[in-house]
Amino acid sequence: MSDHDARPDRIDPAGLAGLAADLAGFTVDAVTDLLDERSIAALDRENVLPARLRLRERDEPLAVLVRLLLLGETVAEEHVRTALPSSYEAAAAAGLLVVEHGSVRAAVDLRPTRLGEEDLLLASDPSEAATGRGVRPDHVLGLGGASATLARLTIRRPVSRALDLGTGSGIQALGLSAHADRVVATDVSRRALDLAAFNRDLDREVRRVRSERRVEPSAQVARVAGPAQIELRYGSLWEPVAGEVFDLIASNPPFVISPRGGALATYTYRDGGRSGDDLLAGLVADLPRMLAPGGIAQLLGNWEVRAGEPWQTRVEGWARGTGLDAWVIQRELLDPAQYVETWLRDGGLTPDRDGAAWDEAYEQWLADLDSRQVAGVGFGYLVFRNQGARPPWVRLEEITGTIAPVLGETIATVLDVVDTLERTDDAALADWHVRVAPDVTEERHYRPGEADPQVIVLRQGGGFARTVRADTVLAAVVGACDGELSLGRIAAAVAALLDVDPGALWAQVARPVRGLLTDGLLLAPSDAAGALP
Repeated sequence: MSDHDARPDRIDPAGLAGLAADLAGFTVDAVTDLLDERSIAALDRENVLPARLRLRERDEPLAVLVRLLLLGETVAEEHVRTALPSSYEAAAAAGLLVVEHGSVRAAVDLRPTRLGEEDLLLASDPSEAATGRGVRPDHVLGLGGASATLARLTIRRPVSRALDLGTGSGIQALGLSAHADRVVATDVSRRALDLAAFNRDLDREVRRVRSERRVEPSAQVARVAGPAQIELRYGSLWEPVAGEVFDLIASNPPFVISPRGGALATYTYRDGGRSGDDLLAGLVADLPRMLAPGGIAQLLGNWEVRAGEPWQTRVEGWARGTGLDAWVIQRELLDPAQYVETWLRDGGLTPDRDGAAWDEAYEQWLADLDSRQVAGVGFGYLVFRNQGARPPWVRLEEITGTIAPVLGETIATVLDVVDTLERTDDAALADWHVRVAPDVTEERHYRPGEADPQVIVLRQGGGFARTVRADTVLAAVVGACDGELSLGRIAAAVAALLDVDPGALWAQVARPVRGLLTDGLLLAPSDAAGALP
């Protein structure tokens, strides 16, 4: 049997319930405790060998599950039956397990995954690290780096209708179901939808079992009573949801910029099938008709940076064309050769496996990028909001340093503050009582022997870890922001010390103060943008 003959969505209800019972204790913490730090770190780099060496020939149930489902090993049938006492037969019948001559291997990768505070079990196709060979064009990815990034970026506030566009294995849809009344998940791959359906149903059953056993994380208890049902729909891009609008759209679309045909296979999970970055540009252009009033879309993407142009040029044109609030953050920029190498290896093609195919594909890919004068390819985050009647706020920036691991609430708060500030003039802003965020520190740099600082830096410890240069006037105003005095009174006091006009000083600092409020270095008294004046 081929691994792709497996139909996990067709496992019968009793088998699914049995599988949930057998796997309820198969959690991130349990696997972490079983392995050592070296093995865990290697797994994060998609290297399974240290974990295989640590668990070599161990046959207790948890070790068997890790070897079989996570490391892609072939295990003796008797040990698998012991590890899966309630579900072995059903899992084999559905093709989840492939039994050959008394040995068993898994047709899918099934591993515990942590999404926020919740433990999920996520099935996907086995990785190249587990199989030792390149992935198929219809490969269904698990929680890859991009998927994990999007999950950490997604705003987790309650919404009515949410959309996971290009769901793959369903990981974003599972996350959305915790805070949306209804979730629609779409994909152009029927195999992806099969795995997403299995993951949806297994998640429901595992939560039920853990609730009965009281072994689930505390955040998961609240979901047991009734998470949103996930509706799966087949089709390309917006086709399955034509005419509908959503309060939140989360999408890790097939954004890889790759040539069509020739020596290169097209991978459904990553290649959009269009020229250059046209797929992402088209998705952005269609957002105004897909977002409900106040609705937010969060996407990941690649964009081309043409020779002689700043990276913002193309993306800003997309953003302003929507009429929506738009916030784009470029996280990295690869030269064309780096980009090609990264994605050739992603598909399992390496020069040591097949040097001739590597050279041919490499040349074809570079030629495609050169044909459009691509000097680099950017990767980053795109956030859009249907803000209504006011003029849109558009921000494009590059942030390449280390940032907080979870940013959903940070992004939501920034959007809230932007909306409030757009409706607040400087006179009204002067009445605000604000305070410095607790994670902000100030650095002053002096030349030897001088009394006055040459550089003053305000540094944010969390969020996007921003650093903001301040002059002595702005630093003095910020230093007095403890929530007791209004900004106007603080500015007047600083003006008195410097013997300057209070109105002129406030005019000088009002704009940078707005920036500090937007970025979260200054906070309203309640810490919540919704309570701002």
